[in-house]
Amino acid sequence: MEAQTLLALPVVLALEPVAGETPARMTLSRDEAAELAELIAADLHVLVPQVDAVRLALAGAFFDQAELLRPGFPVWATLDELARRVPRGRLDNVVAFGSHDGRMPAQPLEPSTVFANGPMRLLPMSLLAPAALADELSEQIEIQLVGRGEAGTRTADWLMRTLGIRLEHVRYLSRNDLLALTCVQYEHVNLASLWTLLEAALLRPDLAESALSARGLGLRYTDGRVEAQSPAQWLAEQEGDPAQRRHGFAGIVFELRQYAALLDAHQLPLLLQSVAGREAEAATGYLLETLAAVEPGYDPPALFAHEAPGLGVVALTVAQRGDGGAARALAHGYPLQPQALGALLALLADRYGIAAELHALGRIVLDDRGQLGAPATALH
Repeated sequence: MEAQTLLALPVVLALEPVAGETPARMTLSRDEAAELAELIAADLHVLVPQVDAVRLALAGAFFDQAELLRPGFPVWATLDELARRVPRGRLDNVVAFGSHDGRMPAQPLEPSTVFANGPMRLLPMSLLAPAALADELSEQIEIQLVGRGEAGTRTADWLMRTLGIRLEHVRYLSRNDLLALTCVQYEHVNLASLWTLLEAALLRPDLAESALSARGLGLRYTDGRVEAQSPAQWLAEQEGDPAQRRHGFAGIVFELRQYAALLDAHQLPLLLQSVAGREAEAATGYLLETLAAVEPGYDPPALFAHEAPGLGVVALTVAQRGDGGAARALAHGYPLQPQALGALLALLADRYGIAAELHALGRIVLDDRGQLGAPATALH
């Protein structure tokens, strides 16, 4: 019955190391986690005395905010599930989970080394409160932590000694505080539209949400994924001289790569929007759209690489030439990670039954309509 009557209120302890310092490890042992939990319980008692009537659950692991802010909040969901299994009354109603033989008790509680060098490390906690107390406690958490949430001196000293680093700040945040902080950070680097989609995925996952990137690329969250407008389709809707259009297209691909990296960190799939007459697909590190089938009356398909300064290959085009040298595009692929280019090239070569020979164009090539295309004459 306990699991049905206790409501989970998510909290984090945020650690900001001195610039250039990184914790030597990302998890605490069981004994260390239990020791830290007692220090945190004392801190929270001073900030919000009502916590004495609830269960404090702590995961002895340090995460990046992208790892915590994922659809369904899997780290907190796992922590809550484990905490509900522990009989009430143990450890004075404080329960901590640490590593044993180098492993946390469940995979979602294992921080990834990919994010180990981030500027802030977050230790997740939950306050499991009776339903009758949950609303009042939640309100007090939001009020007290934002105003006076600095961790106690004993807690900060313990963390610095245990992790072997110096810390600029150690403070408690509600999950709402963490969401607000992340929103500000993304807005500061011109990624407000990305946050619009992430917020929907986190807080309103059953509702669709649309946004435009800073450069005007159409984006949409729906059914647990983010769909992006095809860069080639975006290009087809633009006006201006060829140089402007090439520059704009390169900027759109750069922006899409930023979005792809952050969405991957938050574990939100990225796909291309479905458009009539085009088949879209995605895999790790690239997006691909098919525009037309192979035309028997044309030359065999060939692979072309569109390039931009500082970005390398921004798109691959599969095209066929017909009489007079005119080229018709069959597919466009967009490598979003450098290591994905080889896989995309191999896939296209296999799909069209041609050699994996890539014609590097040295620029972004547009056809006579100003759309992404291929050279009208053979390359030598």
